[in-house]
Amino acid sequence: MPGVSKFPTSSDPDAKDTTAATEQETSPLVRIRSLLPGLARAEQRVAKVVLDDPSSVARRSITEVALAAKTSETTVTRFCKAIGVGGYPQLRIALAADTARTEARSSRDLGGDITADDDLASVVSKVGFADARAVEETTEQLDIAELTRVTELIAAAGRVDVYGVGASAFVAADLQQKMHRIGRVCFAWSDTHIMLTSAAVLGEGDVAVAISHSGATTDTVEALRVAREHGATTVAVTNFPRSPITSVADHVLTTAARETTFRSGATASRIAQLTVIDCLFIGVAQQHLDEAMAALGATRDAVNGHRLGVRPDGRRRAERGQ
Repeated sequence: MPGVSKFPTSSDPDAKDTTAATEQETSPLVRIRSLLPGLARAEQRVAKVVLDDPSSVARRSITEVALAAKTSETTVTRFCKAIGVGGYPQLRIALAADTARTEARSSRDLGGDITADDDLASVVSKVGFADARAVEETTEQLDIAELTRVTELIAAAGRVDVYGVGASAFVAADLQQKMHRIGRVCFAWSDTHIMLTSAAVLGEGDVAVAISHSGATTDTVEALRVAREHGATTVAVTNFPRSPITSVADHVLTTAARETTFRSGATASRIAQLTVIDCLFIGVAQQHLDEAMAALGATRDAVNGHRLGVRPDGRRRAERGQ
């Protein structure tokens, strides 16, 4: 299983020593949401109790939480181990610390879902809050060591192919455009047949990047599998580190977008994916900084003549030579 998270796991005895400082700042709620689909049904009920009111769970006994989830104390303990904490006392401490950080960041409760009764001003506030939170939580939990390895692989790759369908296709296209701007050979594909034919001609030294919020989109998973079978290094960008796509990925970069009524892969999840893509792009550019800066200058000059001759403040630009 590729490394996908900085949150401590009970199965990794060295994790505490190597990542303790960064783990303390990683929200346990982000981890729970990302692992939720893979939990047993009874553990999912415990997760719902925790996610619905984490500050309350931080003050409650394991017996109270078990009763609220209609399950046993043993299941609550199994849930704690499944999400990467040693036991219920550690979960309470993590939730209490996370609650304190959340309250310090914002005095307003804009985390509620958008409803039919919300006026447009409320919609704007909630969308802005959700997007900002997705970016913040994504960067907090992003595995920097894994990101570093991926940037090095892409920087050294002969070719990079990016796969994504639906809203993820736009994120894939954004990565292609960014890579082309710094002179890297990169192609984005969203048609299933073209993704598969692309994957079939990749080989050693190439990198395939698959973008899927759910990590369960059949087209994207299949394309990444074929790319891996033909020798390419595979990278997945997903919100769920135990989703099917991670089984065919050599490296996994995770986002931390929350589900909402209007999510459908096109709101906060897209912003979270773009955040990872931006970090990836800049990391790759740093690997060949001089070449990247020269390419950025050349591409900027190439399109300069297709802009209106006015400045951003509305005044006309002076003609060259005047």
